[in-house]
Amino acid sequence: MTPDAYCQKKSAASGSSFYYAFLFLAPERRRAITALYAFCREVDDVVDETSDPELARTQLNWWREELTRLDAGHPQHPVTRALAPAMQPFGITVTRLNEIIDGMQMDLQQVRYENFAALETYCYHVAGVVGLLAAGIFGYQDRRTLDYAQQLGTAFQLTNIIRDVGEDARMNRIYLPIDELKQFGVPAADILNARSSDAFKQLMQFQYDRAQAFYEKAYALLPTADRRAQRAGLIMAAIYRTVLEEVARDGFAVLTQRTSLTPMRKLWIAMRTWLNT
Repeated sequence: MTPDAYCQKKSAASGSSFYYAFLFLAPERRRAITALYAFCREVDDVVDETSDPELARTQLNWWREELTRLDAGHPQHPVTRALAPAMQPFGITVTRLNEIIDGMQMDLQQVRYENFAALETYCYHVAGVVGLLAAGIFGYQDRRTLDYAQQLGTAFQLTNIIRDVGEDARMNRIYLPIDELKQFGVPAADILNARSSDAFKQLMQFQYDRAQAFYEKAYALLPTADRRAQRAGLIMAAIYRTVLEEVARDGFAVLTQRTSLTPMRKLWIAMRTWLNT
């Protein structure tokens, strides 16, 4: 299996909304973003699928060493071999890739966040940096597009956090800020034990409103000159925002269910967004 085929398989198997945005890109950009996404999946899987934290740290350290080999021109893993030809043309740097690993490392060090400022730092590493790299792959003329991309990445991560509250709780993780749980009178035990309440729904409405504000801020930052180049990102935004709205329509039943869209609906949203942008 070629490195590109490995990355394609890794991306398709995840069922992510990102996959549908990649379909519309030119081949060289599609290969680059698929390799970047496969890298994110590899390092994220280290944290999510490794029960021993010390082993996970060892694996993340291996990936840091692999990035050093990539920088030196001697990558070993299929993902880094696929990334290699995309690095210089699309402005992908080892520093940025290490920042993504920094975010995964945060998941090994803490399962709670004191306030939104702390959570936003986490969102930057696991999603904002990915947004910055993706913007370079899609192409831009105006550097303000990078501000848009970082904000949009945070919006995506906030959507994931809202959608996955119950799933994360079953792994003893709560990404909702501690001070906001206190503000709305929601004990952490309620989330860990899947006990919904009016207070919990009000807390989630607050999270929903903030995520929507990040989408709006991102859209406002995108220069008109770069809208067409950034259509793949706007496709992802349309799909993710639809998921966010479905979660709200379901009454924030996130403690016991995970809202998702069918592949056909994702494809329809992707096609509509591509044609209308």
